[in-house]
Amino acid sequence: MQPTNKPRPSLDGVRRATTPPPTPPPPVASNVPTPVQPLDVPPKPPQTGLKAPKKPRSKAKLLFAIFGGLLVAILAVVASAYVWYQQQLSPVSADTTKHVRVTIKEGTSPSAIAKQLKDAGVIRSELAFTIYTRLTGTRDTLKAGAYNLQPSVSTPTIVDHLVKGKQDTFRLTFLPGDTLANNRKKILEMGYSIAEVDAALNKTYNRPLFATKPTGTDLEGYIFGETYEFDASATVETILNRTFDEYEAAIRENDLVNGFKKQGLSLYQGITLASIVQREIPNAEDQRQVARVFLNRLAAGMTLGSDVTYQYAAKKMGVDPTPTLDSPYNTRIHPGLPPGPIAVPGVSALKAVANPGSNDYLFFLSGDDNVTYYAKTDAEHQQNIVQHCQKKCAIF
Repeated sequence: MQPTNKPRPSLDGVRRATTPPPTPPPPVASNVPTPVQPLDVPPKPPQTGLKAPKKPRSKAKLLFAIFGGLLVAILAVVASAYVWYQQQLSPVSADTTKHVRVTIKEGTSPSAIAKQLKDAGVIRSELAFTIYTRLTGTRDTLKAGAYNLQPSVSTPTIVDHLVKGKQDTFRLTFLPGDTLANNRKKILEMGYSIAEVDAALNKTYNRPLFATKPTGTDLEGYIFGETYEFDASATVETILNRTFDEYEAAIRENDLVNGFKKQGLSLYQGITLASIVQREIPNAEDQRQVARVFLNRLAAGMTLGSDVTYQYAAKKMGVDPTPTLDSPYNTRIHPGLPPGPIAVPGVSALKAVANPGSNDYLFFLSGDDNVTYYAKTDAEHQQNIVQHCQKKCAIF
């Protein structure tokens, strides 16, 4: 047999027949652009097998932030309210000398009491007062009465005062040698109004003390120097009449009317001269000698020559004190007694004029050593100035 030309099947041929050859990848052309992912289509997250966080958690954070902000705002408001409340409970003034008279009548409501205290200037706030009395349970325990309150104490202290309801008393001291202007100021400091003080000072009093007092003159020299105690309900007239009582008692006890009469003086004139003696010299024994010097000068027709008289006049007029000041009170240039007292005399000065010492001096001075030096002539007086009064006399 002749050999055939058909190829023999081989294993490779079988594999090629049964398994197609792999398709080669298409050629990559360098000039063909790579497709771009559209912008509005978010890329798919990688499939890692874990779930992505849920969006609702951002809402919780927002709610927490809002709640925190509200809490901070509330705390700030509460803190501000507390600071305001404490400040409104604090004293109105630091002046511990000032007093205010407040009379709370029976049946006055707590809110009306708060308004009365605020109007009187002893508390800062009606609202703070009301809140405090509600918080402390004292709102319905405030008692009626006459009180002498101070703006220098706190609202809680004032509330405690009103709860106790004890009627106040106060002390008032008038000093010998003090003026009417200073005494008026002291009464005002006790909480009385200007209107009621001036009304009482300008009133006409029908008492033995004023028997020889000229009509139209003021109360200079008549508010007797002493320390007094009064109820808070006392009026200014009550205060003045109490001082007049003490004055008249001192006049009776020392027989001053007759003593002045022996010196050729009325009660009013005796008080006037005693006021000058009081301002000139504080020592009781020297006051008797000085009183005699002034009486000697009056008897000789001389001016009294008292420096304290023109100083008083200058202060009353609001001008600088000079020895030539044009005022009827200036006894350096006007003879006789001034129109009235220049201060309130003490008992020792009143007694000195009613029962003066015995001398024939016409001059005196208080030296730099506070010793009183006397002279019969002006030449001796000038010598005393040179020797004993270089500092004090230089200011005159």
